[in-house]
Amino acid sequence: ILLYVFYFFLVKEALKQRKHAKLLKRLEKEKQKEEAQKEMAEQNKNNNNGRQYTVSVALPGSVLDNAQSAELRTYLAGQIARACVVFCVDEIIVFDEQGEDVKSVEGEFKGVGKKGHACIQLARILQYLECPQYLRKWFFPKHQDLQYAGLLNPLDSPHHMRIDEESEYREGIVLDRPTKQGKGSFVNCGMRKDVRIDKPLQSGLRVTVQLNKTQSEESKVYKGIVVAPHVPRTEGGLYWGYTVRLASCLSAVFTEGPYKDGYDLTIGTSERGSHLDQTSLTPFNHLLVVFGGLQGLESSLDADQNLDVTDPSVLFDLYLNTCPDQGSRTIRTEEAMLISMAGLRPKIISAFSNNAKDSLNAH
Repeated sequence: ILLYVFYFFLVKEALKQRKHAKLLKRLEKEKQKEEAQKEMAEQNKNNNNGRQYTVSVALPGSVLDNAQSAELRTYLAGQIARACVVFCVDEIIVFDEQGEDVKSVEGEFKGVGKKGHACIQLARILQYLECPQYLRKWFFPKHQDLQYAGLLNPLDSPHHMRIDEESEYREGIVLDRPTKQGKGSFVNCGMRKDVRIDKPLQSGLRVTVQLNKTQSEESKVYKGIVVAPHVPRTEGGLYWGYTVRLASCLSAVFTEGPYKDGYDLTIGTSERGSHLDQTSLTPFNHLLVVFGGLQGLESSLDADQNLDVTDPSVLFDLYLNTCPDQGSRTIRTEEAMLISMAGLRPKIISAFSNNAKDSLNAH
């Protein structure tokens, strides 16, 4: 009997240990599964945080010729800037319909109807509005073109920070302030303290700064590192304003772009184009949307000595009518920008959300 009882306990103990081992194995499996899901969610989060593609808009500077006074010209430029910021445009190209070779913002606008510097005035106002308020005094000396710019509605873009606003990134100017050997420069980022960056740079440069996550309250300065201007967009998922580029003619919009492989999706806008609602977009790296002036893109094409074609639609991947059945004979360029970007926005989102779904299904 004792032997039987002993054997019974042995079997019972073995079963208990086996059950315990099974339970541990199951728990371990569940833990690994949870960690894998967590890691995947983190990866997706990181992938979704940034925006890799860019959106560029091109328009002729001659749109200012349609405004009858300095105040109205300034207000028109402000409307264009607001439209671009609302729809997260990364680059604005101002091209010359007359084909004059103007690539800097030197000079002045000579007046309505006179050939020349409408492009320069438009570019200057666009640059002024994009610059955070606390940096404007450094980069924009008093100028006749900016006489009424102070009256314009602010862009209120994410990089236009208030003094006590917390953010991982900020725009700043490198200060002409002595630093110790081996230490980085000081940058004014519009905060209560200056920021010491990781490398010495020439004073007067505009830089994008990524601030350290933890800052010492006792320290006289904040600390951060200089990053490329695209980092807030590509890594932080933030809209970080636009750059302004001057192009001497319509063809220069395409050939002088900042991207190595150019624009991989180009859209022209015209009342003679295809219906926007019947169009879908494929994922792209760099989108370019081109708007015509008072006479449409045809006029810009005629003035361009580098282009032999007569039909503007052949220049673009898509040639779209973004406001079919319009009730007015004309749509002003600033109106066309708002209408077109509002129509394209859901198509851009759809192109990239569908691409993300396909990628997940493939995994």
